[in-house]
Amino acid sequence: MAGRLDGRVAVITGGGSGIGLECARRFVREGARVVLGDRNPEPLAAATDELGADAIGEVVDVTEESDVERLVARAVEHFGGLDTAVNAAGFGTFGFVADHPVPEWRAVIDTCLTGVMISVKHEARVMREAGKGAIVNIASINARVPAEGMSAYCCAKAGVEMLTKCAAMELGPAGVRVSGIGPGFVDTPLTAFTQVVPAIREAYVASTPLGRAGQPDDIADAAVFLVSDEGRWVSGDTLFVDGASMLKAYPDLHKFAGG
Repeated sequence: MAGRLDGRVAVITGGGSGIGLECARRFVREGARVVLGDRNPEPLAAATDELGADAIGEVVDVTEESDVERLVARAVEHFGGLDTAVNAAGFGTFGFVADHPVPEWRAVIDTCLTGVMISVKHEARVMREAGKGAIVNIASINARVPAEGMSAYCCAKAGVEMLTKCAAMELGPAGVRVSGIGPGFVDTPLTAFTQVVPAIREAYVASTPLGRAGQPDDIADAAVFLVSDEGRWVSGDTLFVDGASMLKAYPDLHKFAGG
């Protein structure tokens, strides 16, 4: 049976773990070949070993434009083109606005927002030339839902949602779709700290009407839909995959920080 992404080539940033890796797994199962970008060489190597001949990896820092340009060029050189991309690289920190170290703020904004812009820029150039393509940017429910102590992350993800809209307007006439996914709380290496402080995880689950944490494959399923032909009339929107958690108050992380 033919896969939904047969013959397509994808670039996935943050592809060494979490949501990015799960998207890579799903894309390969659906017939795609993938180029994974990640700044951590060990999980990146493990990911490409797992996925076999349909995957190659590049150690990249998405805040460095030359790294992203090299990642996209590798897809074209090794697999012959670029049809789709998932921009999943990102991280967050915890710090109240009045006390937030500026270098830490800049690091979050640079990776979560500027890194997405740089990635879209170079992915779009190849797709625009081909007259087709689909890009998915990983945002967050925090694009719309504020959280105490998470101002840098919230602002970055809000920017990703708006960047997605702007890019969709600009690239639509060239046949390139740009969409977003806004995950709720998902079990990934970046949220592994909640295993150490179970009360935080419990608070997130309690604020999710569907009653469980998300899993990376919940997000990968949405990504496959958005980049496949089934999502051919979807562009400019961010799909929130969150178990309806946006309908309830965000967990009060302030009390866990001792504030």
